[in-house]
Amino acid sequence: MQNVIERTLNLLIFLLESPIPVTADEVRNTVSGYADQSDEAFHRMFERDKDVLRRLGVPIELKALDAWEVDYGYIVDPAEYAVPDPGLTEEERVALSVAARMVRLGGSHVGLDALLKLGGMERSVGMEPIGADLGAEADVLGALFGAITERRAIEFKYRDNIRHLEPYGIAHRRGHWYLVGKGSSGERLYRVDRIEKLTVSEEAGTFRKPVGFDAKTIMDYQPWEAGGDPEVEATIRFDSEVAWWAARTLGLDEPAGELVATVPVANHDALVGWVLSFGSSAEVIEPDSLREEIRAKVSAALEAVT
Repeated sequence: MQNVIERTLNLLIFLLESPIPVTADEVRNTVSGYADQSDEAFHRMFERDKDVLRRLGVPIELKALDAWEVDYGYIVDPAEYAVPDPGLTEEERVALSVAARMVRLGGSHVGLDALLKLGGMERSVGMEPIGADLGAEADVLGALFGAITERRAIEFKYRDNIRHLEPYGIAHRRGHWYLVGKGSSGERLYRVDRIEKLTVSEEAGTFRKPVGFDAKTIMDYQPWEAGGDPEVEATIRFDSEVAWWAARTLGLDEPAGELVATVPVANHDALVGWVLSFGSSAEVIEPDSLREEIRAKVSAALEAVT
């Protein structure tokens, strides 16, 4: 049963993340759980999984891939799937956050978990999972909501460095919450689950957000393009079997064979995680510092398993 649930969720994630309709063959070659099946078994599983999602209210659509309507693909429109924005004000969000933090069930903040899901999901272009495992983020997010609303400066540890920030807003993207604000070197983006030792200033009203500021506009960056690390350029090679997906993620034309791409990197962790999601089908060619980070992560994972 667990394998069925994981496969169905992987299918939903793939359909949500794809900006264009995908064929059954693309589903079979990309979504975990289908590739090792025979043709008959795959089609039987695929039809059953689509039926499960549709019974759950997921609006899976079949659309033509071109004007001639020869080939068709499947897609889920996030705008139709997502819960409508309830239009909460900042004050209402903070009030709900405080109330939710006071309610526990089995030792966990169940109420706050439901509240944070109001952040919703967006269409994105990568392969990271949609939907956050909030874990210890709940308390941090509650404190950040208060700091943003009351315009209190914050201090925290991030990648072994102490950061000082005027918090402007929080946005949800690709399964993670991100904090946006102004630091000593301008506007910066930080993943909330990597924030440590958060301290909120006791003094309120110490800064003002820029007029018309929208945290989600900054989220148009790829996750590795914004962050606290010094920016470098990374050259990455993708094998031909995954090059089409990497090109789609990077906004490039789909290559005929393998893809070699150069991308700006200001958040090393985000890029390393994305590259590792391709397994042995992707390799960072340069710089050497990123190659070493990937080698270290792989070695640590192997040691944990053994």
